[in-house]
Amino acid sequence: MTVLLGLLGGAGCDGAKSGSSAPPTVSVPGPTATATASPKPTPEPAAARPSCMVPLGPEPARPEPPPGPDANCPEDPTGPPHLGRGKITFGNGTSVKVEFAVRPPDRQRGLMYRTAMPEDEGMLFVFQRPQVMRFWMRNTCIPLDMLFIDRAGFVVGIEENVPTMNDNTYGVRCRANYVLETNAGWARRHDIKPGETVKLEGL
Repeated sequence: MTVLLGLLGGAGCDGAKSGSSAPPTVSVPGPTATATASPKPTPEPAAARPSCMVPLGPEPARPEPPPGPDANCPEDPTGPPHLGRGKITFGNGTSVKVEFAVRPPDRQRGLMYRTAMPEDEGMLFVFQRPQVMRFWMRNTCIPLDMLFIDRAGFVVGIEENVPTMNDNTYGVRCRANYVLETNAGWARRHDIKPGETVKLEGL
């Protein structure tokens, strides 16, 4: 994203969409010069499977969009932020290099204004408290997959082929501490499904 614009209904089981002009947030205040990084989530003991999981259907709910940025992509007013980097490795051996969006201003901006992203890269949004999250695609010029990951290191749900440049909100009903954004269609191309395990390096 990009794409993270709204974190809604964090304490409940379902996020509620807010008004389009200024969506309320739980932990995504506007950018400030003194914003500090959120504490790293404390790992939980390993579990055999996630307590909440939204399985994928046999086909994506939305078709994979054509490659390339949205024709209406706005110009980046400031240039991309300088973020920490690391790597995520899934249980099936697939790995992806990630930028870490940890501070509220960085989570709020996300992948906005980006016009391309390598296939083996993504952005990981990090939250201290597990919660049900909703993301939007305002000023987000490339379509995305969103992988919601819980504190124990399981993928609990995936939003596939999320379209560009819109204020609808996207998420799953399970609580998560991390959201990984990749190019649209990435999860199916690499056989990543809910229930897959995740190993995080560099945070």
